[in-house]
Amino acid sequence: MLKESVLQQLLSQADEQGYLTTDDILELLPEIEDNLDALEELYISLEEEGIPVYANGDMPAQRQEAEEEEALPDLETIPTDDTISLYFGEIRPIPLLTAEQEVELAKRIEAGEEAARRLRSVEGEQLDPAECEKLRRQLEDGEEARHILIQSNSRLVISIAKKYTGQGVPFLDLIQEGNLGLMKAAEKFDHRLGNRFSTYATWWIRQSITRALADQGRTIRVPVHMNDRIRRVYGVAQSLEQELERKPSPEEIAREMGLSPRQVKQALRASHRPLSLEKPVGEEGDSELGQFVEDDRAPDPVEEASLFMLREDVEELLHSLTPREERILRMRYGLGGTKRHTLKQVGKKFGLTRERIRQIEQEALRKLRHPRRSSKLRSYLS
Repeated sequence: MLKESVLQQLLSQADEQGYLTTDDILELLPEIEDNLDALEELYISLEEEGIPVYANGDMPAQRQEAEEEEALPDLETIPTDDTISLYFGEIRPIPLLTAEQEVELAKRIEAGEEAARRLRSVEGEQLDPAECEKLRRQLEDGEEARHILIQSNSRLVISIAKKYTGQGVPFLDLIQEGNLGLMKAAEKFDHRLGNRFSTYATWWIRQSITRALADQGRTIRVPVHMNDRIRRVYGVAQSLEQELERKPSPEEIAREMGLSPRQVKQALRASHRPLSLEKPVGEEGDSELGQFVEDDRAPDPVEEASLFMLREDVEELLHSLTPREERILRMRYGLGGTKRHTLKQVGKKFGLTRERIRQIEQEALRKLRHPRRSSKLRSYLS
């Protein structure tokens, strides 16, 4: 069920401008595309109030021209291959429909569906051959009307699909998904509600395309409602960047959208796309991305070699001391894998006082500081 407050907001907006657009509805109900039953309910409520809904934001007087412009995108601006060019060539000559033609086709489709129901209900029973033939012709006429309704709105699919390019699904696949939504709209369209078919079909086409993007466009699936929020976040961010002449912060985007900063940050995080480590890179594509990614957990070969040489030099220096001095230094500084010991612990081990152990330690360190001995280790400090 729609919230009464949302419906009242839409009614108030319609009172001000005399109509509503799909953008007006999406602004207040961004997730309604996922619940077309609720959308149907909304259309009925708006129809009862005598409020028309248009597929774009132009004035009602310009409605026909606007729909034709929307249905006739600049196909030359879309990157195409031979298959897409061939498809464009096939649909370009198909004329657009007037509102009256849409109603006439919808009535023929209904008549065909009724004929199909009657034929199914009498299957296996005797039926007058003339009546049976009449029903079959009516059924075929309904199918032909459905084909014309769908084909005449093919350019609407392209117009909508081109807005979703560059999101991980090929343009031709987006058109195919949009056509599936268009066919669904032709099945569900009720001309009695007073809306143009193109306005109604827009919802089904958008839903079909956005669901395909959610399922196919990402390595990690993002829910449909989150995909919609991501698109709106980037749209608002782009508008704010032009207005502010700098990149807006998540807090500024959140204020503009009426969301919390946490929701905006969540959408931005979800928008990041993972990269495959097996992705080919280089001019000839003969290398993989993973070959150039540093593994922080793996030891650096240069550092490993330097540490090995340092350990060998330290061992050599310790061996230059007396055995007692060497052992005391090893115990005091935890060298050679032993743990560090206090003066008291070392003294107990050797049967000497702490002061005597300290004196031996200082003498051993003095010997190691001699330039002849320490020169090897100084190179590691640089």
